[in-house]
Amino acid sequence: MSGNSSLDPYTEQAQNNDVTTQEKIAGLKEIIKSTETAMLTSRSSDGSFHSRAMSPVHPHSETDLTLTFFANSVSHKFEEIEHDSHVNVSFLNPTTTSWASFSGRATVTQDPAEIKKYWSTATSAWFGDLKDGIHKGDSNDPRVALIQVVPDEIRYWYATKGKVGRAIEIGVGAMTGKTSTPGELRTITSNEIKLTQGLHTK
Repeated sequence: MSGNSSLDPYTEQAQNNDVTTQEKIAGLKEIIKSTETAMLTSRSSDGSFHSRAMSPVHPHSETDLTLTFFANSVSHKFEEIEHDSHVNVSFLNPTTTSWASFSGRATVTQDPAEIKKYWSTATSAWFGDLKDGIHKGDSNDPRVALIQVVPDEIRYWYATKGKVGRAIEIGVGAMTGKTSTPGELRTITSNEIKLTQGLHTK
């Protein structure tokens, strides 16, 4: 790099550090609600990364940044989380191109009170009734567990222009050499996350 010129003008121009914490959380929640399905990535003992699609349950507060997922406790991802609790959770809306990335730590709980708090009848479809009187696919099924991801940092891209606007800006950029930034990169920092966690601590 020579002088003060940036070799990554896209990131430099798109990064918006003037958004309030409340505005950043509102933008993030908009992306999550529009996508519903997330990719949860964990790491195995040999260093390999594995991702799978999962649907987070809706939090009881619009400011809660912890992600909660129902999962089968006998699945391989639990071994990976036990080995290394560091995980990534990502969301993508292909229509708007908005995306979000959570870097954090996963914990596992089978607390009956927590499970019942988030349980819905639709959840049972992911477990099934094995007809053995124990594994009935209900909230008391011993296979049912919650994976909760507490983020250390959240980065997301918030599209500020629609499909036509994005296409025009990209086209102009391609012809003129101007960097195209039809959206904003926003970061919810560790300190901001800790403040929101404080609001939800009993």
